[in-house]
Amino acid sequence: MALLTLLQAINDGLRNALQDDPSVLVFGQDVGPKGGVFLATENLTSEFGEARCFDTPLSEDGIIGAAIGMAMNGLKPVAEIQFQDFIFPAFDQIVSEAAKLRYRSGGQYTAPMVIRTPYGGGIRGGLYHSQSGEAYFCHTPGLKVVVPSTPHDAKGLLMASIADPDPVLFLEPKALYRSLKGEVPSGSYSVDLSTLRTAREGGDVTVFCYGAMVPVALKAADQAAEKGIEVCVVDLRTLLPLDEEGVLDAAKRTGRVVILHEAPRFCGYGAELSALIAENAIEYIEAPIKRVTGFDTPFPNTLEHHYLPDERRVLDAIETTHAF
Repeated sequence: MALLTLLQAINDGLRNALQDDPSVLVFGQDVGPKGGVFLATENLTSEFGEARCFDTPLSEDGIIGAAIGMAMNGLKPVAEIQFQDFIFPAFDQIVSEAAKLRYRSGGQYTAPMVIRTPYGGGIRGGLYHSQSGEAYFCHTPGLKVVVPSTPHDAKGLLMASIADPDPVLFLEPKALYRSLKGEVPSGSYSVDLSTLRTAREGGDVTVFCYGAMVPVALKAADQAAEKGIEVCVVDLRTLLPLDEEGVLDAAKRTGRVVILHEAPRFCGYGAELSALIAENAIEYIEAPIKRVTGFDTPFPNTLEHHYLPDERRVLDAIETTHAF
């Protein structure tokens, strides 16, 4: 076991994938000799050569279009979009082409490709470098959407995504890139997609979260425990397809639910979780489901600390739900 940051774990996962499978290619803006804007691909070009890890022009639709063509012809491309905020020029390629390829071809073609992209706030990036757009893509059948929150899961989920026969959007919480470390096994391993992780056990309130909000939920749970409230923190890990049975089981165990994400509230991913629980487990629910989210505004720069949910807001929701 090595003690790695989330960023180092991603780099190690890419290295193992390149070592294990000659059909894996890594590419995107500045991912080659420079190693990417966050250094997620550092040293991969020097180790595997420019034919396996290389720079592309600044053209998101070109990057994803090329990846689709590669995936249809026996390669396993891992394309990086430098910031999730910049992915929208490639939106049509992702949702109209990659996601629909298996269905429209009757299974003759698939798109085994991964789109890596850092998302979310936490680095004072302002409105064009801090967005959380997961809900746009979770509305698209044919895609998988994965969000790690620990170094162990970052590597294991990434390797599982690269091995998957369908397109995977791999959202990396850049606020966690260097802010936490964890034990990561050496060599290749995978974490099954569409599985939950119970980050903390508790019998009073369940908090559902993912990505950079998992540490926030854990801090709030620690503070709640000091007040006698035991909180179960569930890390979703894969947003699409969701482990619906796991979500419902966790909600039923406590009967009180808080949903946490940093994306805006209206039509955010938490709305789907709330509807799933209300439609399938309402008889178990003892209090209104609370959502703690970002606000329905563009992402602010100087007010980032106010926009992002913190443990204070989460604790307030936990206490309100518990006292209902």
